[in-house]
Amino acid sequence: MANTSRTQITAENQSFYDRTLLERAVPNFVHNRWAQVRDIPRNAGTNTIKFRRYSNLAAATTPLSEGITPTGSQLSATEITATIAYYGDFVTITDVLDYESVDPVLMEAAEIQGDQAGDTLDQLTRDILAAGTSVRYSGSATSRVTVSAVIDATVIKKSVRTLKNNKAKRIMRMIDPSTGYNTVPVNASFVGIVSPSTTFDLKALSATGWVPVEKYANKADVMDGEVGAIDEVRFVETPNAKVFVGAGAAAVDVHATIILGANAYGTSRISGEAMRNIIKPLGSAGSADPLEQRATSGWKASFVAKILNNDFMDRIECAVTA
Repeated sequence: MANTSRTQITAENQSFYDRTLLERAVPNFVHNRWAQVRDIPRNAGTNTIKFRRYSNLAAATTPLSEGITPTGSQLSATEITATIAYYGDFVTITDVLDYESVDPVLMEAAEIQGDQAGDTLDQLTRDILAAGTSVRYSGSATSRVTVSAVIDATVIKKSVRTLKNNKAKRIMRMIDPSTGYNTVPVNASFVGIVSPSTTFDLKALSATGWVPVEKYANKADVMDGEVGAIDEVRFVETPNAKVFVGAGAAAVDVHATIILGANAYGTSRISGEAMRNIIKPLGSAGSADPLEQRATSGWKASFVAKILNNDFMDRIECAVTA
């Protein structure tokens, strides 16, 4: 068992120690914001969920004949199954650390683990989205291993064209990042998830359509982390964006920009067990901790993410400016 003790967290210098701990560098967790969320009821007897998608009916362009009933159409549904898994971690805190530290260690541990949990679920969804089958490459590249050019307006507009030809709808709501459950409306658009390095290159495209967020005519519904727009895509930046390290031409890193339409993917949890913070105080372990030397703080989550329709999302793979 890996204990966190005075060896890892050393005695503070009381004369100079700032009781406000340094702000942690926490990524902007964005990948779950535009998902369909469908929870499985607790004690439902299963950890597998079925997402169901109905196909559109073909246009009825044949005129009706007088007195004759037409054949009619049939609805067809596609079922996509996803199986929930459980994730979690904990830290052990010694009694000596708890007695001597001027920090509220258990509270700090819970906050840090909240960031860890958010980061975990964000990366799980990111990797699912980055495995989508609709992909295009910057410049003249025809595969990931030949990628060498940075992102440009043309490749973004091609993604938009593909989504529109696939009848993808624009996103009109997202999960409120301040609550993690409720949805909030946003102006209709496609959403692009980009890395900070890709944002750097987007900012060089002002002559071909880049509009930074500070120049929006309406700033009322700017999304957290939104940096700007090109064509019909609003871009949200996160350092958690997918990067295929050394996968491009001459071993350059390939950055994935994921362009989303509505209902492209979904997530599910066990209702009531979506996320739990679990604290075991000193003495709670009984005979396993006879001298009451250890407390723990941990988290556990049930979660799964699944692509529901590859036609409603597109991935741009590009290099970035060094």
